[in-house]
Amino acid sequence: MCGIAGIYMRQHAAAGADLDSLARRLDHRGPDKIKTHLDGALGLAHTRLSIIDLAGGDQPLFADNGRLALIANGEVYNFVELRRELEALGAVFATHSDCETILHAYQYYGEEFLARLNGMFAFALYDRLAGKLLLARDRLGIKPLFFAETNGGVYFASEQKALFPILPGGPAIQPDALIQSLETRFNTGAATIVAGIERLQPGEVATFQSGRLVSRQRYWSPFDLSITPVHYEEAAESFEVLMRQVMLEHMRSDVPFALFLSGGVDSSVVLEWLRREEGTRELASYTVAFADAAKNEDAEAAKTIARRFGLRHNIVELDWQTLFNHMPFAVWAADDFIIDPAILPTSLLARVVAQDFKVVFSGEGGDELFAGYGRYRRTKLQRWLANLRRPGSGGFRTRGMLGAEWRNRLLSPALRERFPAGRLGIANAWGSSPEVWSDLQRMQYTDMATELTDQLLVKVDRMLMAWGLEGRVPLLDHRLLEFAMRLPDDLKVRGREGKLFLKRWAEPIFGSELVRRRKSGFTVPVGLCMQGENLLKLRQILPGHRAFSGLFQPSGIAALVSRQSAKQDVHDILWALLQFAVWHRIFIEGNGEKPDVCANPIEFIA
Repeated sequence: MCGIAGIYMRQHAAAGADLDSLARRLDHRGPDKIKTHLDGALGLAHTRLSIIDLAGGDQPLFADNGRLALIANGEVYNFVELRRELEALGAVFATHSDCETILHAYQYYGEEFLARLNGMFAFALYDRLAGKLLLARDRLGIKPLFFAETNGGVYFASEQKALFPILPGGPAIQPDALIQSLETRFNTGAATIVAGIERLQPGEVATFQSGRLVSRQRYWSPFDLSITPVHYEEAAESFEVLMRQVMLEHMRSDVPFALFLSGGVDSSVVLEWLRREEGTRELASYTVAFADAAKNEDAEAAKTIARRFGLRHNIVELDWQTLFNHMPFAVWAADDFIIDPAILPTSLLARVVAQDFKVVFSGEGGDELFAGYGRYRRTKLQRWLANLRRPGSGGFRTRGMLGAEWRNRLLSPALRERFPAGRLGIANAWGSSPEVWSDLQRMQYTDMATELTDQLLVKVDRMLMAWGLEGRVPLLDHRLLEFAMRLPDDLKVRGREGKLFLKRWAEPIFGSELVRRRKSGFTVPVGLCMQGENLLKLRQILPGHRAFSGLFQPSGIAALVSRQSAKQDVHDILWALLQFAVWHRIFIEGNGEKPDVCANPIEFIA
């Protein structure tokens, strides 16, 4: 797990100083070692967090007498099996690194090499003989990769903040992406919040020659999957076989690991498989609890599970002031502008875990794969009515954060003109999914193609990597996704209950009381932060703040603060505006410097 960055110039040699600058902005992702490599127009940089082959896995890696060079972020989980196959074909390995299999897979399998890789990864592979650079990203977008084309060539990096200094005139906001964030709490697709920087998409490979982009192709898509009629017993048998292989691969590590235990079904399923594969080895687990919450049902459930299975359980209790004062650091770490207060406890939890571990498992993906969200269970009539009001996604995810009233009062006329772009990512994902799929499949895919990759996985990757901690998400192995998407709808949703298959599988192990309980989620007490003295300060600072110039109307912001003071019912929108001002202060006004771990966000933007 690492940070990668590079330069591929069109006519001139890559500059070592520029490469060093990219690497320095990613040193949090790889605190163990930084290495760079210059080869004429090409420059590669790697910041390493050592997980596998601690002594010999430094990058860049080379093969075929230096013809091929690689820098990679992530893990190739099936490297043991893949290495065995490649050595039988004649490949000679120089290290025991899992990532070296990428080089030899390219060398021996050609264009089909990406289909051979199981894992979470983003990498840059340079073929000197062919004169081309490949940038590729794993199938679900667990690991990030960004690039920017300039007149001089292409620059790329694991985080877009590393690319901001190379943009002519510095970073500038892309209004369509901003509107998306305000509507759906994240921005999605190839374009990012900063003009000129693009995301490589999940399951995509981009080819560059002579410093120019020549092609972008998807090497994997779930679109050819169809529902397979199957009974629960048969599906459970297949799940057991598949999950055993997935966990065997995911648990490969030369360092010990821990577990984020939420008290819900997903992390409990991961726990069960860790126990099966690790035997009686004592496992460390971590849970967040909110000191200001009336109840900590999830934390209590996690404690019960940990006690039952003999885990070394740690509860990290956070109060609202600690969370609030962590906003500037978490916004910096998030890199992109995502409006998810859960970045705060995730970062603070990662900070604690990283004191003793380099790897942590978590249960992300269970709700998307096995249909756990309530929005999957709305009736056809409800979705039909929603589609009448806001067509384009079959009545799915039609509610925006702002609503008509605050959209009109807050947004400037220029930004309001861009409002149709707010749901473009959702509509495009829905529209691209096969019409022969069931509505449930299309809803699941829409979430996977948008919120999962561009919000939830951003949170997991950036918040953990800010502390040099690798997160492993076995439920998001692409083979499990393919299994889940083929399940009949009635094994996932029935009436008002979702995630049926996974719950039924887990119930004999954990009991119905834990499996069937209502999960409250990773809820951050945002409302407590948006009242009292904080609200008085926001009334003074926000309406005329420089971050909102030309984008938001001061009168609307003042009205929003007044509404929160009177009704306490718009704290989510107010939080979003404060977070945008913090993001603007760090990346647009500033130079992307890392804020202190504890810094009051209102004072930070004043």
